[in-house]
Amino acid sequence: MTDAPPAHPSWHASLALQYALEQGRTVARHQHEGPLRVLKSLYPEGDAICHNVLVHPPSGLVGGDTLAMQLELGEGAHGLVTTPGATRFYRSAGAQAAQTLHARLAPGARLEWLPLEALAYPGCHALNRAVFELAPEAELLAWDITALGLPQAGRPFEHGRFAQHLEIPGIWLERGVIAAEDGLLLDGALGLAGQRCLATLVFAAGAALPRARRERALDAVRALIEGHALRSMAGATAAHERVLVLRCLAPLVEPAADLLRACWAAWRRELWGLTAVPPRTWSL
Repeated sequence: MTDAPPAHPSWHASLALQYALEQGRTVARHQHEGPLRVLKSLYPEGDAICHNVLVHPPSGLVGGDTLAMQLELGEGAHGLVTTPGATRFYRSAGAQAAQTLHARLAPGARLEWLPLEALAYPGCHALNRAVFELAPEAELLAWDITALGLPQAGRPFEHGRFAQHLEIPGIWLERGVIAAEDGLLLDGALGLAGQRCLATLVFAAGAALPRARRERALDAVRALIEGHALRSMAGATAAHERVLVLRCLAPLVEPAADLLRACWAAWRRELWGLTAVPPRTWSL
């Protein structure tokens, strides 16, 4: 069993995706280079919200590969972006594989950044970086789900390095490196405590959230956490007056994804008054 596809020259792919609100309809336009594409725009919620799926045909990254994404959301536009499957960071011979996102939201824009999980294969050398810039009155719902190794296949994360960077400039920054040899981080009570999936859900705004709105949103997800199997490994807080954060640890992707989807639906309802309409690819 191999951790990576056959050797090939490094693939460098980029995608620029722009959303604009035109006569009440959010319209997506995009340009790409290399193996990174946008599937057809879908409108399961009506014209105001555009759903898109990003497709990377090679299905994973090896050392030296890069995926660079730029998102621009115009005033009042609302885009929801997901993927059809996991992003796989395969074993590397030494070079780093990198996936980067830079999103800019104009006033009144909304972005839902909801990719499926990132899988850090044993021996990977990877960077997963996302930066979100929010203008006043712009709002963001985003998550990150990372799984280390392939425990169900008997391939633990015993060697490798995975770096994460999540940022809202000047407001919130989470940056860290998970090295497989760092047993204190992976197994210590103040680290991952033996869990191999870590997940974060973020709601952020371009201006301070009123206290009552923050508390209603936190109460909604805390009630879901309390009734979930991961209740002892999850929590939600206001990290900043503009940022709400929910985090959880799990042994596998499935329970973490289940909790995040439920909490995403709750925040959509409480904060935007919208019913959750899961992207079609989540049920495939």
